[in-house]
This record gives sequence, structure tokens and C-alpha cells, in this order.
Amino acid sequence: MRLPNVVARIVWLAGWGLLIAAAPVNATNGMNLEAYGPIAGGMGGASLAYDNRTAAVMNNPATLGLLGPGTHLDIAFGSLGPDVDALVEIPGGEREAESTADAFYMPALGLAHKRGRLALGLGIFSQGGMGTEYTADSWLADPSMGANTALTAGLINRSEVSVGRVIAPLVYDMSDRLRVGASLDFVWAGMDLQMAMSEGQFRDLADPQAQQFGRADGTLAEAFGSLYEPFGGQGIATLHHAYFDFSNDSDFTGQATATGFAGKLGLVFAATPQLTLGATYHSTTRLGDLEADEAAMSMGVNIDTGIAQGQAPSGTYADMILPLTGTVSVRDFQWPASYGIGVAYRPAARLLLAADVRRIAWSGVMEEFRMVFRADAVPQNGGFGGRELDAVLFQDWEDQTVLQLGVAFDASESFTVRAGYNHGDNPVPDALVNALFPAIVEDHLSLGAGYALGPAAALDLSVVVGFEASAKNPGDGASIPPVESRHAQLNWQVMYSHRF
Repeated sequence: MRLPNVVARIVWLAGWGLLIAAAPVNATNGMNLEAYGPIAGGMGGASLAYDNRTAAVMNNPATLGLLGPGTHLDIAFGSLGPDVDALVEIPGGEREAESTADAFYMPALGLAHKRGRLALGLGIFSQGGMGTEYTADSWLADPSMGANTALTAGLINRSEVSVGRVIAPLVYDMSDRLRVGASLDFVWAGMDLQMAMSEGQFRDLADPQAQQFGRADGTLAEAFGSLYEPFGGQGIATLHHAYFDFSNDSDFTGQATATGFAGKLGLVFAATPQLTLGATYHSTTRLGDLEADEAAMSMGVNIDTGIAQGQAPSGTYADMILPLTGTVSVRDFQWPASYGIGVAYRPAARLLLAADVRRIAWSGVMEEFRMVFRADAVPQNGGFGGRELDAVLFQDWEDQTVLQLGVAFDASESFTVRAGYNHGDNPVPDALVNALFPAIVEDHLSLGAGYALGPAAALDLSVVVGFEASAKNPGDGASIPPVESRHAQLNWQVMYSHRF
């Protein structure tokens, strides 16, 4: 295949890039997938020092140099199956809510061309993310925990964060033993959020004397505070709930979106015919703010009916919903830098052992989640129109060390079996874990297999079990009860490969 034809195929694949890279997932090394591609997936995610085909663009771009000459096409499809529960401790017992977001599907494409010492191509992969959904009959749907007798909340609580990449790699063989590579990544991010907050949670944000879990300020917060009687205002006796909502029904894009860039560097070195070493560095992303034009915020309140109608106080109170429309901006959401080293060793011709250690710098990008809601200046938004709420949820994620171990055995010339183990320390502090964002899974076991369909085609698959992990947010000891999050996963990937 001539190089111009390869470029044409790359351009064609790029046309599908945004759609495929946008697929939401629920990841397991923090918000990263535990493995990219089913070859690495079967080996615990280990991938930095051996040929794992075009998944190299997500793992270590330099290993593309280990491909044989010619053009290589990979078409992959995977599923992540999270099993997430949230348990709350309240007077009278414990209540459980189960997330119904139990299947996330992610296609991927990779194309690479190796000619002489040079390899180039294109990869389109889902990077990672998170996602949960609690139905309108779960305990999260009524933040007042039954105290609100006049309003039926029935609020869906849902999160979906998706990050994908369209990746252009370039790899050069410095010698028969040393290969270096780099990539330029176009990064796409999307987010949906439907989040109900109780009065205790909202007061924690808005009260400068509290702010254990976050903070809220801005002109909208000031206007609400002037009415909220617990803060010395007049007109709103009780806040039954506050509800943030920017979400759509798309399986591929969130309501709030942003784009940007990142890059990767890598090298792979054959120390001996049996031993190969690899190293890689992935930069922090440079994404713009995630923005959504059609956002909503509502407050369930017990309010003076006169004030609710824009008149003088009447002294008569009623429960009602105050709905606001507006725009939302999630500020400075980024994917972290990471780096890793790996080794691949063949003690026998049919046996491959691989081990990687990665470090993911979550602390540099996950200190807080900041969301700015600006109410539309329209009559139905009343005195809140044109005002802004700047809300921050503290996160304080820790940097994460991930250990990935794998083994592959060629049972025959055409059939390979794989197994692996993956451990990543939980980066989320228990005191700040949120039932909508429980990225707490630590341990995974994987199995995989590969079958050569002929001299130019192959089929690979992997299955990964993420063992259940739990974390308990202790609450504030008063109005915010303890909540325990539990998270397990069953994931799989399959890939068809063809060499031209």
C-alpha cells in the first residue's frame, strides 16, 4: 500500500473520531481504564515494553515501532459493566440505592503504517471517565429524607464524564534496539450531571463557617442568602433541596463539552534478545471549560407566598419549586499527566512476562470540581435572573501508583492465552467520596486470548474483573449522614486486526 493511500485512510478514520472518542465509560484506575486494547487487557494492562498493536498510541507510542512492515488496522469494541451501590445511614436504619448505569460501550480504531525506520498512523480511543445513575425512587431522589411532606422530589441523580482522544503518532527506529515515539492528541470531553443536594449539603457550601465539603458564592448565592432565614434573611424558611441539571439523552456526547490537546512521549529499548524495556510520559491535557447552554437549577423551598410572587411579605408560607434556567461552565477540568516504566521478558520462545509501574498525577487536576451556573435574565427567573452561582466541591484526589502484571503463553502457532493482575491505589479520600463519582476500584484480575485467523488477520479478546471496593464518607456528624459507596466491575474487549 502506498503512503498516499495510507494518509487517505487516516483522514477517513478521523471523520469518525469525535463520535467514537466520545463514548462514555466508567473507569477503574481512578478515571482511567485499567487497560487499553484487549492484548494489554488480558495482561493486567501491562503494555509499555512489547508489541500490543495500535493500542500503543494510548499506552506507549514507541512500541508501534515493533510492528512489522506494512499497514496495520485494528477495529475494537469493549464494554464496561460497573456495579455501584450507595448506602446511607439514617435514623431507623440503612437505605440502599443501586446505580442503573451498568453498561458502557466503547468502540476504538487504530491504523498504523511501518516503512523502513518510520511508523505513523492514527488512533481513536476512549480515555476514561465515570458514570452513575440513581432512579427517581432511590433515597437520593429525596434529599429531605421524608421531611418534605408537600413536595414530591423524585429527582434522578446522574453523572456521566467521558474523555476521548484522536491520536496522531510518529515513531522512529534510532537503531535495531532503540525506538522513540511521540504523539499529538486531540482531546474531547463531555459531561452530564443531575445532582440533588440536601439543605445540609447546600448550607455546608454557602455557610463560610462550614464548608467541609465545598463552597458556594457569587451574586446568586448572595440573593438567596438575603431571603434564607437561617442565614438572617427573610422569606425562605427551609430549603428542601437544590438540584443542578445539565444532561442530554445522547450515548456519545454530554450536555457540557470541551476540546483541547495533549501529547505523549515514549521509548522502547531491546536490552537483550529476550529483555525489552519501555518508558512513557503523557502530558496534562489543555482543555477549555466544559460549557452547556441549556442548563437548569431548581430549589424546593418553604417560602413566603408574597415574596414568591414578587410582592411584600405576607406571613403565609408554602412549599414550592423555584425553577431557574441558565448556562453552566465546568471550570478547568483536565486529564492528569502520567508516566511509567515497563519490562517485557521472554524466558522461552512461547512465553512472555510483562510488568509496568505507572504514576498518575491526579492531585494536579482533581483538587476541586468547580461549576459556575449563570441564571438567564428572563422574567421567569425573577430576582435571580442574570445572577451567578460559583459552586465548588472539594475532591483532593491523591496521586496514584498502578502496578500491572501480565503473562502470555503461545499454546500453538495460532492460539495465545493471557492472564494478568492490576492494582491501583484508591486516589479518592474517604471523607470526600461522592456516590455520583465513586472511582474507588483497586484490584483487577484479567484473562485473555488471541487467535490468528491467517497470516494477515487475528482476533483478540479480554475479560477483566474489578473486585468490589468500598469507601464511606462520614458526613458532618449532624445534618449530613454517612454514605458508603461500593463499586465493582466486569469488563470485556474484543479486537479484529488486519495487516495489509
